[in-house]
Amino acid sequence: MSHSDPLFEALPEDPPAATAGRALTRTGILPSQAIRALMAADEIAGMVEIEDAQIQPASLDLRLGKVAYRIRASFLPGTKATVQDKLGGLTFHEIDLTKGAVLEAGCVYLVPLLEHLKLRPTIAAFANPKSSTGRLDVFTRLIGDRQECFDAVEEGYSGPLYAEICPRTFSIKVRTGSRLNQIRFRRRVSQQIDADRPGRVDDRRLRAIHSDVGLVEGDVAIRDGLNLRISLAPVAPSGRIGYRARRYAGVVDVDRVGEYEVDQFWEEVHLGRDRRLVLDPHEFYILASKERVSVPPEYVAEMAPFDALIGEYRVHYAGFFDPGFGYTEGKAPGAKAVLEVRSLDIPFIVEDGQIVGRLVYDELTDLPETLYGQGIGSHYQAQGLKLSKHFRQE
Repeated sequence: MSHSDPLFEALPEDPPAATAGRALTRTGILPSQAIRALMAADEIAGMVEIEDAQIQPASLDLRLGKVAYRIRASFLPGTKATVQDKLGGLTFHEIDLTKGAVLEAGCVYLVPLLEHLKLRPTIAAFANPKSSTGRLDVFTRLIGDRQECFDAVEEGYSGPLYAEICPRTFSIKVRTGSRLNQIRFRRRVSQQIDADRPGRVDDRRLRAIHSDVGLVEGDVAIRDGLNLRISLAPVAPSGRIGYRARRYAGVVDVDRVGEYEVDQFWEEVHLGRDRRLVLDPHEFYILASKERVSVPPEYVAEMAPFDALIGEYRVHYAGFFDPGFGYTEGKAPGAKAVLEVRSLDIPFIVEDGQIVGRLVYDELTDLPETLYGQGIGSHYQAQGLKLSKHFRQE
């Protein structure tokens, strides 16, 4: 591949050595400087100029546009239709977002985003809710024209982007420019055309990375990724093990930080000596992993989708971990994974130390300009059990 490609003008000619002695590749997840290169090449553009604050170490925050459509049900356009083609027969009414509006809990909305894409054939994109969105129990997914799945657009995609939004517990106030989800970009080369996840770190290499820098404190369990256990140990001095969302609470403005009293929206969860929690399928919980985890600068991580083999529940909505999350060179891993927990259909018992999820790691094509938690207003670095940024912290 010629380095006259503007994407590679942002990348060093000789990438530095990565963890466990393996050179960084030019396939995998793109860091912030490569995202800026895509913007400079008009492969990522906005109806309003993209702001520097949207660019994270390995992802781009997406902004809501001027209007939201209340729709009857979730949908996918399929390979032969655009989102607008499908929207006409599903819309109940249109909501102006320019001055702010409330999206009601239990309803489904579709919002055109301010950003759109015109990607080259070797670049695909994937999306997640932002951490703060998931911790509010807001279910949001990315949709693109002629796509057959949520939260992904294929290589070479050219077209608009939409967010499907369904607040589950709290009604939320949003406006044009509010950021509920983020998108990341993966590059593959022609030889990898059959590889679903070029740059995915396998278990053998994960063990080598853990041996080198430490992905968790103490013993590590690696099977199809880094396995995480749930912590139901009480947090001193309160004795709580987590939070349960209160139903019929007030509206949360997603753009207000530190605005709301915790006890107006959440109740603390306390357990007996058996350290077991029955997950009610009608309730939403914020819990934490037992492990403190680390994402070294050369990698990103995400929580894998729920596995029905270990239980019919989900433990994340967002689940994307930027490079540098919980990482400080020469120190032990410093941040727990906060779990957004909901049992899917039936009550389910979880016990302290039970495996509830796994982190999968991907390589970056290069070291990012800035790491998570280093001067970019990261709210969740060094976190323990922590609610979203909207609530006043102790």
